[in-house]
Amino acid sequence: MLIKPMKCIVIEDFDDSRRLIETYIRKTKMLELIGSYSSALEAINDEESSNQADLVLLDIELPDINGLEYLQTLKSKPAVIILSGLEKYAIQAFEYDVSDYLLKPIIFSRFYKAISKVYNRWRKEQNISQEASFSFIRKGDSLVRISLSEISYIEAMENYVVLFTESGKHPVHFTMKALMERLPEGMFIRTHRSYVANINKIESVEANSIKVKIGNNLSEIPIGRVYRQQLLERLNPLSD
Repeated sequence: MLIKPMKCIVIEDFDDSRRLIETYIRKTKMLELIGSYSSALEAINDEESSNQADLVLLDIELPDINGLEYLQTLKSKPAVIILSGLEKYAIQAFEYDVSDYLLKPIIFSRFYKAISKVYNRWRKEQNISQEASFSFIRKGDSLVRISLSEISYIEAMENYVVLFTESGKHPVHFTMKALMERLPEGMFIRTHRSYVANINKIESVEANSIKVKIGNNLSEIPIGRVYRQQLLERLNPLSD
């Protein structure tokens, strides 16, 4: 299974506790740390990271603005795991639909169990969203519906792109850049200046190319030197 990590932030005012959670995150392939803060106010001021987060690891007793007050400021609705040394906030916290409530001191096995539960739910929601996504392409005078998850790869030509699917090739008068802006984040990745691949269709990665599944067949498309590292990071291969 390809691991797409959840983007997460930590808000914890005790330095030792915050560093411990950061260490746990680095040990967990399911997570990508995009922000770490000693107060909710710091997180609010870093609006970009706060609103990109899929998961917030949050203490409740914080200076200036407590954790539950912070949740009310969020524009998006990330998953939330509470980190607390006290049980007394648990009932109130679950009224905010938090995913879990971890009591300090937090051991890694308990942390990992909570993350696994949240991550599996999040991945299921992501897959449902991707399977449901579709677009319409023009065929002569008609518009034809195409599921984006059926696209194996896309090749850029002079003034259009071609979508390669099991049912055939579909030319579309779009630039690659414009099309990438319309594709669902996380499903497709650029492998070359002229090629984009559906991550879920990649069968193997060679030195200078990848093999992509189209029905029962495989097609080979190139990997550009500047795109190779990004591709490997997204695929997150297991080390031997």
